[in-house]
Amino acid sequence: MAEIEVIFYIEGIGNDKKVLERALEETAKNLQNEKDVKIKYVNLEEVMESPEEELLKYSGVIEAQLEGTLGDIVRLTLQYSPAVVEVLRPGKLEIESKDLMKTLGEISLFMGKLMKQFGGLAVYPKLDDIPEPRIGYSREEIEELIVEDRNILYRFVVEVFGENEEGIKTTMAKALSIEGCRINKLLVQGQIEGEEFKGLLAAELLSPFETLVQLTAKYAPVAISIIEPEIIDITANELQNTLTDLGGFVNELVTRPVKRQLMEKKNTEFKLNP
Repeated sequence: MAEIEVIFYIEGIGNDKKVLERALEETAKNLQNEKDVKIKYVNLEEVMESPEEELLKYSGVIEAQLEGTLGDIVRLTLQYSPAVVEVLRPGKLEIESKDLMKTLGEISLFMGKLMKQFGGLAVYPKLDDIPEPRIGYSREEIEELIVEDRNILYRFVVEVFGENEEGIKTTMAKALSIEGCRINKLLVQGQIEGEEFKGLLAAELLSPFETLVQLTAKYAPVAISIIEPEIIDITANELQNTLTDLGGFVNELVTRPVKRQLMEKKNTEFKLNP
């Protein structure tokens, strides 16, 4: 598999300068000791203070250049949650669908564990006014979307719950449409448990590479399979955006407890200082 060369920009923020410095030093050391990738360099910048910030006034950045396979780079993106990922090369990557499915499975497993701990990522505005999307495409349309628009056709299975089967199907169809998917097939199966419907939603979807990875990270599907094409080409820009999104998703989840504590502290101070 082709090697990918990237630069990670890993940001750290905190309200205690010494604690942040130690955390960044440990992160830089761990990154330097990674064995499955080639580490070109790891630079730790000096922690800076922003006096105008009331809560998290200290910040620091680690810049690291590394090289590895797509699977290795994705794994480190999930592990270190860089704020920005810059892809240096190749300009275009070709990957077999079976290899991409393996990487998607690892993303799903990792994100599923995080969301069990910190909550979900798939949040949408009120969907009542969103029109129901089209479901079903002809073979000619599917081929055109794959060849001309570089879409990927895949099956996607997620756990669902709600008031009833039809309501879940309608809501998920709208949500998947908002995400940028075309829906070829959509099926919900399950049963009422207590006062709630629980089951599985299986969808056959068409979308670009970036949307496929975003969906996998947001929904942590229990099963995902790529139908076609067998070889998927990914541009450096698409990969760069996708890796940066992955890092952002992880960072959003793991920082929720800290943000919640800071907001509670701020609200308490506001109440104590009328």
